[in-house]
Amino acid sequence: MSSSYTRIADPAREVEPPDDGILTRTLFSDDDMKMVVFGFAQGEELSEHTASMPAILQFITGEATLTLGDETVEAGPGTWIHMAPELKHSIRTKTPVVMLLLLLKK
Repeated sequence: MSSSYTRIADPAREVEPPDDGILTRTLFSDDDMKMVVFGFAQGEELSEHTASMPAILQFITGEATLTLGDETVEAGPGTWIHMAPELKHSIRTKTPVVMLLLLLKK
């Protein structure tokens, strides 16, 4: 294993959406970035919150409705969203969802 890179062959396989609730698993963290994979059951919600650093959401499977500031957008497989620090946002799933979150620390 090299200390020059980290390889995760298929982040989508690192978590299964549960029948109820939300599962999270940190796949990578260093001084620059934190990568977390989420598994959401259908109908789950992360209520409005903010992050103190820039963040990227990558939807792998499933469908969700997101509130980003004052806007509401739909997300499905392949949707990629960059959020500025302190942007109020929330997520409500329509189907089971697997989503990657990248928190950019610098």
